[in-house]
Amino acid sequence: MTDIRRAAPSRLSGLTPTHFVAIVTLGALILTSMGQVAPSPQQLATGLPGMVDLVGRMLPPNTEPAFLWRVGVRILETFQIALVGAAIGIILSLPIAWLAARGVSPLGRGHYLFKAFVSFLRTVPDLVWALLFVATVGLGAVAGTMTIMVDTIGFCGRFFAEAMEDAEKDPQDALTAIGARRSSILAGAVLPDIAPSLTNSSLFALEKAVRSSVVLGLVGAGGIGQELKVAFDLFQYRNASTIILVIFVIVLAMELITDKLRARIQ
Repeated sequence: MTDIRRAAPSRLSGLTPTHFVAIVTLGALILTSMGQVAPSPQQLATGLPGMVDLVGRMLPPNTEPAFLWRVGVRILETFQIALVGAAIGIILSLPIAWLAARGVSPLGRGHYLFKAFVSFLRTVPDLVWALLFVATVGLGAVAGTMTIMVDTIGFCGRFFAEAMEDAEKDPQDALTAIGARRSSILAGAVLPDIAPSLTNSSLFALEKAVRSSVVLGLVGAGGIGQELKVAFDLFQYRNASTIILVIFVIVLAMELITDKLRARIQ
């Protein structure tokens, strides 16, 4: 029995003092943060009646034909923003990802510059991009389209580059051996190998673009979000509930469509 106990590995055998200190520090940070920013039971109890009252004022949703028509126009604009922005972003992501991909880029170590550029686009939140474009090109759908385009480049640029780096090396080596150029290797070996991954990432980007485009109107970048902001600003809560339900249906439908497309591809 003693031998078995000695042979049994300790569950904490891999825990070094550094790891222990890091875990304790992280736990202390979480507990401290919860005390500062997490809602207290008293705040939840105080806010619950107000939430119930707000929901009561949002029901029933507004179903007036004139309002539904206006919402439909805004939804169409939202789809246009998402589709055009995502399409342009996906197309631009391909050459940017090629220049950023390690071992595939024709720039050698210069690929770090483009990888940092993609990381920068991805780091800045889409609402911040929307504010920047609203300030430069003005209110409306153009600012929203440019925001989705930049956001898509940040998203697809990373995953496209990673897919290119993970592409099968043997076809690339064969083309390199016969003196093929980098662009020929990309077109003849890399892209055919990663086509399913590119399609998958593009569908995710389109789904993400639809979700993002519904809130860009909150900062004046067009779409249904602008109608939602007006409804809340004017305390038209029945209008707001209708818009929220429409957004839910649109996003859910988009997820179902992209899921089916991904299932067919796989």
